[in-house]
Amino acid sequence: MIDDAYLARKLAEGKEAGCFPSAAAAIGVKDRVLAKAFIGEAPLPGGSPVDEHTKYDMASLSKIIGPTMIALRALDDGSLRLEETLCDFFPDVPADKQGITVRMLMTHTAGFAPSFRLDHCLTDPGDTVSCILQHPLFAEPGSSPNYSCMGYILFGKMLEKRFGKPLDQLARERVFFPLGLKETTYCPADADRCAATEVDPLTGKPIIGVVHDENARFLGGVSGNAGVFMPLCDGIRFASMLSKMGNGFLSRKLMEEAITCATPGQEEHRGLGFHLAGTPDSFFSTEVPSRCFGHTGFTGTSLLVEPESGLWVLLLSNRVYPTRETTALFPFRRHLHAEVWKMFTASVSF
Repeated sequence: MIDDAYLARKLAEGKEAGCFPSAAAAIGVKDRVLAKAFIGEAPLPGGSPVDEHTKYDMASLSKIIGPTMIALRALDDGSLRLEETLCDFFPDVPADKQGITVRMLMTHTAGFAPSFRLDHCLTDPGDTVSCILQHPLFAEPGSSPNYSCMGYILFGKMLEKRFGKPLDQLARERVFFPLGLKETTYCPADADRCAATEVDPLTGKPIIGVVHDENARFLGGVSGNAGVFMPLCDGIRFASMLSKMGNGFLSRKLMEEAITCATPGQEEHRGLGFHLAGTPDSFFSTEVPSRCFGHTGFTGTSLLVEPESGLWVLLLSNRVYPTRETTALFPFRRHLHAEVWKMFTASVSF
């Protein structure tokens, strides 16, 4: 039975197996929460017990919470088009990148390098766009999905250029406020309510309330690839909206396009911003339907949504504390998804 006791047992198993020092998780169907559980303390072990207001560094899950949602709303109202190119946003785009479109960036088929350290290349964050544009491509644009934080950093800059506001302000106005995500933010002021991430190898001190991703940190905590801090209470609202295919926040037609595979037959299945199930190595597990969509974050966060039934599974954790070398979460998460799907389908028909 999927209930609080079941999920609490799973989190206890995960903590015992070394998957994470703390976590907050929930399972639901559309508006209905089937299970909710917490384990560990924040900001550090020995601190206050984790609860639904404890903020977790969402890492790359920020990509769908922030820039993807901003972009989808803009696509809905016509202020952004999928076939617009980099040249519609920036001057002096190198020839090999002039054909890169919004669609390619959102589906990770633009060909940008997966990641490189901006702070190793620049001293001024204001030079980020030119740095990424001048960096050699990793693959031919449009040829294959290659997950790229650099592409999404550039995408965030494109949204700022189009709407004339910083990305965090756009997210507040166009995503967080309309969805009632009252505690979700970039650059949280209440570090004591945030779960610690990795111990900084340079200082020996834990990173608390400061974005873990080095590039997002170089950019002041606000970036297209990372930077959002979210508690479980807000994550539930976000997951519920997606499970109801936009629920008026986004049009159903656009949501259907966003979760349609744009990379069939490839090693990764990608929609507009979303990671899609259906490949052997995906975080979802091979036991769930290929129509599932969602995303992960390097720090130990993830969201799975099954759109036909409305089932969703949300896991927030700080698996990188004290070190990012901890990888036990990955098989644990796939097992959790498979088990939840099996239990859910055995108890309902849809």
